[in-house]
Amino acid sequence: MSEQVLPFYLVCDESSSMDGPPIDAINQALPELHQEIGGNPVVADKTRFSLISFNHEAQVLLPLSDLSELTQVPGLTASGGTNYQSVFELLRDTITRDVAALKADGHQVLRPAVFFLTDGQPNDNAKWPAAYQRVVDPAWGPRPNILAFGFGQADHATIQHVATVRGFVADGTMGPAGALREFAQSLIRSIVHSGTSAGPGGGMTLAMPDKVPGFTTIPADVV
Repeated sequence: MSEQVLPFYLVCDESSSMDGPPIDAINQALPELHQEIGGNPVVADKTRFSLISFNHEAQVLLPLSDLSELTQVPGLTASGGTNYQSVFELLRDTITRDVAALKADGHQVLRPAVFFLTDGQPNDNAKWPAAYQRVVDPAWGPRPNILAFGFGQADHATIQHVATVRGFVADGTMGPAGALREFAQSLIRSIVHSGTSAGPGGGMTLAMPDKVPGFTTIPADVV
């Protein structure tokens, strides 16, 4: 019987507005995520993790990986603008390749989960919706479940548009660093709970946060 695997993608804004406490908070949280997931054999075996960053362009900083096999994870560096088109194009291409590779290795691949984090508005308002639509296209088998998190200058409507299952916007009760630490903890909990959700007969499910301290939950847009 093939093993179920649930891919997680952290898609993180690293534009210049993220410089300082926001980018520092994410970079401090990534080693903790690596330790929590990579040090748990059950969770590491059933999940895979990838880090994608974007500013005026997008790049895969960490290809989809079993975190127990890594010695460290890369960090982020803030610079440039905020281009959503490039990251959604890259996300679609990356998920397509990753799912095909996992299936070729004999895995049963569950619908990927994307944690999308941004602190501002996209610079390409006219262009990105088409690229985004290809990611959430109902006809595309591996279309991901997207949880979107916004803080700083992020717009409620944009976060709601990006999210397919749940959106979160910082409510101002804590600073950017504190809010992002809570975001990182919610990501870790989601991966751990998802990886341990399967019973003896399989049936792993995506464990999504209902609430995140420091964030207001908003409904996802209907695609």
